[in-house]
Amino acid sequence: MLKYELIPEQLLHEGSIAQHNLFTPELCTDEIVLLTHTEEYLTKLKEQTLSAKEQRHIGFPQSLALTERELIITQGTIDCCTYAIENGVAMNVAGGTHHAFADRGEGFCLLNDFATAANYLLHQQKTKQILIVDLDVHQGNGTAKLFEQNEKVFTFSMHGAHNYPFHKETSDLDIGLKDGTDDSIYLPLLKNTLDMLINKVKPEFVFYLSGVDILETDKFGKLKVSMQGCKQRDEIVFSKLQKHNIPCTVAMGGGYSADVKIIVEAHCNTFRVAKDVFGLN
Repeated sequence: MLKYELIPEQLLHEGSIAQHNLFTPELCTDEIVLLTHTEEYLTKLKEQTLSAKEQRHIGFPQSLALTERELIITQGTIDCCTYAIENGVAMNVAGGTHHAFADRGEGFCLLNDFATAANYLLHQQKTKQILIVDLDVHQGNGTAKLFEQNEKVFTFSMHGAHNYPFHKETSDLDIGLKDGTDDSIYLPLLKNTLDMLINKVKPEFVFYLSGVDILETDKFGKLKVSMQGCKQRDEIVFSKLQKHNIPCTVAMGGGYSADVKIIVEAHCNTFRVAKDVFGLN
């Protein structure tokens, strides 16, 4: 998608970031991927043996380039975790592939980058308790299923109740929003919920999926959150995490407004707010 090129270009152009703020990941290794995904599924991706039905569920025809792209995105999210532990926050300009399950992909997601990174942190004993804050308009069904039996990862998804996926999995906390939900409902609900979760879960690390498909301009989102409201959402999340000294890895997630400028501006706001709240250079 064009936005993945335009977001860093805009941030560099306006001086919000510099070249030293950018990094390019390598491919995620099989060993790390297999902490989350099955060997049979990974083999299918690498050997291009997905069935026609499996490809339809993903939404893309299989290709080696697409598999490589997903491995890079996943490693990017893992690398972000290292930067976040050092600096408070780090952001993957892509990622948020929350519809991928252990043994299959769905909804344009092949590998679940948040789940893989979370399992990596736990495996390396870099953290003991993780909170996933998924604010994309679509429920993080793959993520919910992957961690349904794991008490070390608390999954929270606030999404459109009547949006994809139409069969929802069960997160540790799901908040399904009515069509037309606007700033006046969305923002206080998020603020109160995050206060409760930080006190209850006591996370040592947070993954934040900051999809901008909650915008009123989004072609598929069905919600009515304004551009300013979307920015305030990011401010709420980052301010609470910074206050409690909880490092955070962010993935951009979805955004499908007809005008790509709106998508880019909303995503750039996430970077700008993170920089301001965490005092990054």
